[in-house]
This record gives sequence, C-alpha cells and structure tokens, in this order.
Amino acid sequence: MSGHKMMFSGLKLWTKGISRPAWISRFYDGMNGSGNASFSTCSPKVCIVGSGPAAFYTAQSLIKARQDVEVDLYERLPVPFGLVRFGVAPDHPEVKNVINTFTQTAKHSRCSFYGNVNVGKDVSVKELQQAYHAVVLSYGAEGNRSMGVPGEDLAGVYSAKDFVGWYNGLPSCRELSPDLSCETAVILGQGNVALDVARVLLSPIDILKKTDITQPALEALAESQVRRVLVVGRRGPIQVACTIKELREMVNLPNTRPDMVAADFEGVTEALKDLQRPRKRLTELMLKTALEIPGEKEKQNKASRFWGLRFFRSPIEILADPDHNRTAGIRLGVNRLEGSGEGARAVLTGEVEDVTCGLVISSIGYKSIPIDPSVPFDSRKAIVPNNMGRIEQAAGLYCSGWLKTGPTGVIATTMNNSFDTARSMVEDMDLGTLDVSAAKTGSQSICALLEKRGVKPVTFSDWEKIDTVEMRRGEATGKPREKLLTVEEMLQVAQK
Repeated sequence: MSGHKMMFSGLKLWTKGISRPAWISRFYDGMNGSGNASFSTCSPKVCIVGSGPAAFYTAQSLIKARQDVEVDLYERLPVPFGLVRFGVAPDHPEVKNVINTFTQTAKHSRCSFYGNVNVGKDVSVKELQQAYHAVVLSYGAEGNRSMGVPGEDLAGVYSAKDFVGWYNGLPSCRELSPDLSCETAVILGQGNVALDVARVLLSPIDILKKTDITQPALEALAESQVRRVLVVGRRGPIQVACTIKELREMVNLPNTRPDMVAADFEGVTEALKDLQRPRKRLTELMLKTALEIPGEKEKQNKASRFWGLRFFRSPIEILADPDHNRTAGIRLGVNRLEGSGEGARAVLTGEVEDVTCGLVISSIGYKSIPIDPSVPFDSRKAIVPNNMGRIEQAAGLYCSGWLKTGPTGVIATTMNNSFDTARSMVEDMDLGTLDVSAAKTGSQSICALLEKRGVKPVTFSDWEKIDTVEMRRGEATGKPREKLLTVEEMLQVAQK
C-alpha cells in the first residue's frame, strides 16, 4: 500500500461523521496540488526521538499536514526502522514492506535522519527543546516486564524481546547465544510474539535459511535439540491474545503437530455463538486443532516436533537443576476464571503442576523506560502521561507509539495513534498554544553540540550504504539480507 493510501485510510477513521478540522482540510488541499496555504515565514521545526513505525508515521503525517514543517528524527542505533527491523519475524517479509513508505518519508526534502545519537545521554531532551519548536518522544518500549517469580535469573530463562532481538540481529542481544540443547521449551504468554518465537524454534531450517534471520541464529537453530514447545497462558482459549494468521501458521508448520489438552476446551463450543467474528474464527480454529482425531492427517503422524497451547496456568517458580545453575523445569499454578469474555480474570486455585523443560521464554510484554529525568513518566503504567499525545505538564513535548499507549496492537494501530499525535501538534500550532513564531536553530545547533561531544551522527544516505552491504551479503547466500550485527561494523560501513 502506498504511503498516500495509508494516510487516507488512517484519516477516514477520524473524519467519519465529523466536520473536518482546519488541518485536515489543508492536508487534502495539499494533496490536491494547491498546497499554498500561507504560513509564518519561520518554519516550525519538530524533532522526533526514535525511528520506528510511530516515529515515521508521525513524521509522514506532519510533513503532509503542513507545507512548511521540518522534521528531524534522532535514533540511538546507526540503523532506522525500530521493531520493523528488529521485532518482525524473519519469515514475515511482507510486514516489512512498510519500510518502503518510511524510506520515502526519510528522503523528503523536509525530513532528516540522525542515527547513532543517544537522546538522554549524548544530548538531553531539554537541549532538544531549546533547538526545536516541538519534541516528540517515539522511542518505544525497550524494557522487559519482569515475571516476578523465583528462579527467573537462572541460565536458560530469556525474555521474548531479547530472544527475538537475538535472531533478528539487535546489537545488544548479539551475545545471548541461548542454549537450545534441551527437548522442551516453555513460552509464557500467548500473543503473536510468543507464537513467532515458537514458530522460529520449530521451523524447518530450509524455510529459515531463505529469510533475513542472522547467521549465528540460523546455525544455532540448525543444531537445536528443541522438539516440543508449550505456549502457556493464564486465561482460557477465549482470551488468547494471538491472531488467526499466527495460529494458522503454527497449525500448518511442516513436520510438526499440535499437542493440546481437550479438557482446556470444555464449554468453549457453547460460548462460540456469543463471540465477535474475528474471535469466533480464531476459537473455531483452536477447537478444530485441539479436537482433531490423531491419525486423520497422515503427514502429522510422522511429525517429529510438537507444539501446544496450555491454558489456565501462571508461572509460580522456575525450577533449577541439582547444581542450581540452570533451568530444569517450571512450576505452574493452575487458575480458574472469574467472569467471562475479554474481562475474565485468572485466579490461582492453589493447585500446581511441574513441567520439565530446559528453556523458558517470557513473552508477557515489552515495557517503556524513562530516558530523561526532565520528562514526566508513570512508572506503574510504564508510559509517559499524555492527552492525545500531548505530554501532561510539559508544553511543546509530545509522544507517540508504545511510549504513549503501552505495548499494544500491530503496525496499523501504531499508524493511527501516530496520526492522532500529529493532529494534536498541528491543532496546537494552528491555535497558537504551540508557539512556532520564534526562530529555532534545529539540527544546526544540535549537530554542533554532538560534534563537540565526539558523537558522529549517521545520515540516511549513510544508512543506505549499510543497506547495500547487507543486501549484497544476503544475495551471496540466497537470503534477502545478511544484517551487520554490531554498532562498530555499522559505523565502519556508514563512515566509508
């Protein structure tokens, strides 16, 4: 889908049944080719911290809404695109197509990218505020939610975020080298990320070696002894958090077969009639998968690998081996549900169940972390307190993406929440609550500061050198790309 079409599909959501705010009218005028709305001679300068989907959609929206706004993106790594590069599963290349739209935005004459700049360390938010009319924080959720159970620090326990970062080439996860010598892996959480991890652990190597998975991960997975993956959730089949696409991929995974517990699905058939269509289809597929009589599918009989969803279970403790060095199993508390549907709560019954496993991956959610003491932060919700993207008690500061909402939804959700933040900013410019009349120096003074501090930013054309090298390296082995795995390597190529 082209950038324009994506913008329009997002805008339709706002404009249904309401009169168009001035900025949306101006946006449409601009798209129709007139685009000569009169603005003050001083260009509004906006700085965005981060370069994932939220950052790029916010930038795209601002550039299209006002013909005079200039946007600079600052990214800690030398490479852009955030979770599109480091979070999306390697066997989902179609999801990465949004990179084409983001590249168009980055190459726009009123947009600049500055990689290798760590905001909060190399430059403060206050310094950015002095140089720009507005600062948008869109740096996502790079922290892990803790399980809060004994034994979670044992060897063999990983967060899904780090495990995904390891096979997707995130520099900070390069040293992870997980031990895959056990037979059973347990994944806690039943969202799309949990199913991505399960699929990567069980996928035939012939499938993975055609993707952009990193070479070290490919080699480790080729040697992996993992044959059984259990994906555990604290609630029931009707509350499962994944989508039908991810579940269908697991069901159709070659040389694997599902291993479900029929008792987990008691009463689910009766509940189907009250479910909304997407949830109903997902639940029907789960039921069919769980209750299918073994032997019906010849190919599944020969399967050497197994996966299963396990419901009504919460982690109580990670069990250690006799030497207390590494994971030997997990103790799960058995739950019952209070209430029904989406709002049902899991309550421990006091009954426990031990599962032998050598690998535990916690996929219970990402968490945003504060990067600068001057920015308000709600540590309980792990978000920046905001109203439609306007950061509370901080004029000229905005946020978009997971820092704004918490780690929920897919790329389309992020797109709409970023458009909302852009709309808030343009409304504030129009109303004068965001003063854009004073001249601001923008990147000019920030780059001078960075130079003084020995920081050399990576431009978008520098990133394109990295991109070219990665694609060339991939081509040599029949992969779409072979990622550079360290910041040092990236900078070496960028600064040639």
